[in-house]
Amino acid sequence: MMIIGCDYHPGFQQIAYLNSDTGELHECRLGHKEEAEQFYHDLRTRGLPVRVGMEASGHARWFERLLAELQFELWIGDAAAVRSKRVRKQKTDRQDAQLLLQLLMENRFPRIWVPDAENRDLRQLLWHRHRLVQMRTRVMNQLHVVALNEGLRRKKAL
Repeated sequence: MMIIGCDYHPGFQQIAYLNSDTGELHECRLGHKEEAEQFYHDLRTRGLPVRVGMEASGHARWFERLLAELQFELWIGDAAAVRSKRVRKQKTDRQDAQLLLQLLMENRFPRIWVPDAENRDLRQLLWHRHRLVQMRTRVMNQLHVVALNEGLRRKKAL
């Protein structure tokens, strides 16, 4: 099994990974999006089961979809709990990736529940609809005020 600790950023990801069969430990920095896709597709062709651990963050939807498509296991950890497990106060991307890998290997990774992709898409649509209704209400209220200022009192007929 390949275990990967991934310090994810919107522009790149720093990873530390261990092949548990051979004991090989490696680190690398992957640029988004093509370089990361190539790396993970190469892992898929090797046929190893893969578990990726990363801290909860935004802007990672494409990455989550990629791992789901490749049938890799993605564990998302509570960022505050990971931060509390850091011994050194000095923080670098390399050390963050190494810490995530260490927590995965020691079964101490503070995993959080994440809704599935379908549920998240539904929530996004619901949030978007809510914002559209708010915009419509604001516009209607503004038009009502303009009408009142011009002497029109039509209430709901407006």
